[in-house]
Amino acid sequence: MWKRIFIVVFIGLGFSFMGGELEEKFYKAIRGTYEVDQFKLKEIEASAAINEKLPAKTGNENLFQIFSEGESIGYAYLGKAPSKKKEFDYVVMFDNDLIIKKSKVLIYRENYGQQIGTQRWLRQFIGMSPASEVNYGENVAAISGATISASSMARAVNRVLKTVKILQEENML
Repeated sequence: MWKRIFIVVFIGLGFSFMGGELEEKFYKAIRGTYEVDQFKLKEIEASAAINEKLPAKTGNENLFQIFSEGESIGYAYLGKAPSKKKEFDYVVMFDNDLIIKKSKVLIYRENYGQQIGTQRWLRQFIGMSPASEVNYGENVAAISGATISASSMARAVNRVLKTVKILQEENML
């Protein structure tokens, strides 16, 4: 009984920024992408009514505006997507104009399909905007041996772009 309670509590805190590998990788990705040493994050959380319309939900420490030296330098969406048997953690980072600056797979938990973490494949998303439509196998190359994870990442980025578009229309970004 106690083990089950502990597991539920532990999983519930899994996305909380109280430390850990995910937080370290997230911060490192921000530092490298925006070329800053110091930054602050402001969580963006949509109201329940707006969140209902969003393909990628907010309010779980996953959508942030990034500030350095008091100035906004961009936005980041931190999410999870399914792979064959598990989930992987990813981040999509935007400039202030909501153009994708970089996407990155932060933690991948499978033995196969790790090719989706290569910058060569992920750079296909750079330059996409809320007006863009991601279509796996069309404007995003398929990966042999990583079909499930690659199509999952493409769908995740597409959901994030649609979410950013809605939040932009609602004047939240």
